[in-house]
Amino acid sequence: MTHTDISPPQYSPSGTPRDYTGDLYRVYFEVGEFEQSAQKILSKFMGTDDPDKIIKLAHGYEVELPIQCVPDIVRELAQTNIAVYQVVRYAKVDGTWEKNNIGSKR
Repeated sequence: MTHTDISPPQYSPSGTPRDYTGDLYRVYFEVGEFEQSAQKILSKFMGTDDPDKIIKLAHGYEVELPIQCVPDIVRELAQTNIAVYQVVRYAKVDGTWEKNNIGSKR
């Protein structure tokens, strides 16, 4: 077998910075905050403070949103002097991003 016999893998933008779909991913934001200021920003961005949509953990929050929202949220957190220690994108979840910024299950 030579290198010409091997075809390159098919590229899929799903879950990458080129994913401009409304597909939802579970994302963890690890933050340093005071008086739940990061939660307020996430609530405003998500359009809800529903605890089923914004899950508070020991050092951060888990939310479901499109991958393209992550840089906007990190920028807003940083602009309000909230330290972002890590962002972890987990697996894709069922649902799509709605106009009102709340994910709805398919």
